Amino acid sequence: MAAGQDSVRSGALAAAGQDAATGTAAPVDEPVPTPPTATVRSGPLWAWTGLGLLVVLALAALTRFLEQNVPAWAEGSAVEDVAAAVEYPVYAILLGLLGNVAVTQLGLRDRIAAAFRTEFFIKTGLVLLGASINLAVIAGAAGPAIAQAILLISGVFLFTWWLAGRLGLDDKLRALLASAVSICGVSAAITAAGAVRARREQLAYTASLVIVFALPSIFILPWLADLLGLSDAVAGAWIGGNIDTTAAVTAAGALAGEEALQIASIVKVTQNALMGVVAVALTAYFTLRVERQPGAARPGVGELWRRFPKFVLGFVAASVIATWYLDAAGADGKATIAVVNDLRVWFLILAFVSIGLEVRVASLREAGWRPVAVFAGATVFNLALALGLASLFFHDFVA
Repeated sequence: MAAGQDSVRSGALAAAGQDAATGTAAPVDEPVPTPPTATVRSGPLWAWTGLGLLVVLALAALTRFLEQNVPAWAEGSAVEDVAAAVEYPVYAILLGLLGNVAVTQLGLRDRIAAAFRTEFFIKTGLVLLGASINLAVIAGAAGPAIAQAILLISGVFLFTWWLAGRLGLDDKLRALLASAVSICGVSAAITAAGAVRARREQLAYTASLVIVFALPSIFILPWLADLLGLSDAVAGAWIGGNIDTTAAVTAAGALAGEEALQIASIVKVTQNALMGVVAVALTAYFTLRVERQPGAARPGVGELWRRFPKFVLGFVAASVIATWYLDAAGADGKATIAVVNDLRVWFLILAFVSIGLEVRVASLREAGWRPVAVFAGATVFNLALALGLASLFFHDFVA
């Protein structure tokens, strides 16, 4: 094979999240090497990349179509509640997996893989997510939520990390599972993946577990809150501290009542805002402890900065700017933030579709039952700890 062809193949594999020499999945946060300019501009590579981008965009558009129309189609049927609760990550990942099968069978997968820009889509979406977090609301109205979030995230993260270690899971997968359960599901897993340089298969596995566990929680937690006789405030804090996706928290909170919905939303947003803190901690731990070679010099600040997922700074900046903008523009600013949030959804849909297109089923099989057991055990622990903390901080809370 000619050197130019080798370069094309290496670039395509790198963009697809694979190592050119081994074919194994590349870490999420590693920079993607760019082939020489002359090679990149060759007609065939541009054509295949364009075709791949069309596949990703078509599946993303179909995802949005299903998300917006399935609830209406199911209205009045036995599955109405389930259809209304299914979120876009479910459709995006499933369609991505189906697309993966199709392009693999057609022999196109490796040729169009340069268009599966998972890392870019994810990071852009998470930066835009910061615009939905109003720091003024958290600081002014959520003192108990802040206290609960700090204690809950710390307790659940450490328990999940310990349990995953007992079952012999890889440290990077431990970080993803612990972040997902303790903070805010898929978004936290993505942030952790950037900090520890996890494989895309590990991220896909974690995202799938988040979705599988979140869907039944929408209906189970409001029912349990009513069964236990919890006040609206305690029920909302419990729901917001347990369910791992913001949309699912909203659905469950609405079932529990208006006040419960308000408290659940504040608690969840508060936990989301702490993603940056966890990213810093994970970056430092993996740099100084997990990946440090015996006898090697202690990494300096420069190495920590190189490893730190920079998009977290964009996330924080977007939150600060949105908070300032809403304060200055008032009610008129909400329409602008709504546009930003809609754009964020599109980027995350593109990311989840790309995850489905990139995932290697064999790698998921190798993970086996242990991650599922860890996630289930951590979820039960989260339920118990969150109930105790919600009862402590919100038992006499008045909205």
